[in-house]
Amino acid sequence: MKLSEIKELLPNLETVSFKLASGQYVPEHFHVTEIGLVSRHFIDCGGTERLEQVINFQLWDANDFEHRLKPEKLMKIISLSEKVLKLEDLPIEVEYQSDTIGKYGLKYNGEEFELVALKTACLASDNCGISDQKPSTTNTTTSCAPGGGCC
Repeated sequence: MKLSEIKELLPNLETVSFKLASGQYVPEHFHVTEIGLVSRHFIDCGGTERLEQVINFQLWDANDFEHRLKPEKLMKIISLSEKVLKLEDLPIEVEYQSDTIGKYGLKYNGEEFELVALKTACLASDNCGISDQKPSTTNTTTSCAPGGGCC
């Protein structure tokens, strides 16, 4: 979900809720403690330089059980973030505490926002010899030679 999409949805909502992939909900007394611009400048395993930017929402629930974030308040936080950070219409990632800080994608299912799992991947699979196909199990060779495709 991009920033423009959440801004379009919020004015039509009565409440803001976030559902985890497990089906559990972020407690309704959550806070949005940060909205930030996160940049990653890196080189992938194939040697290609990359720059990725996302808007980060950090959700936090404390023992402030009476707190409820209204859509209008979240819009104000987003507007201030756009002004101060000069945010563009970028994808949103959400940080939320589980066993460790989890990073999630964001989508809307018509009723609530869903935190969707993000996955790692090789960005240069065409350069480093990783195939989309599973290795054959018919190879009876017990050794692995460089360039043989087994390691």
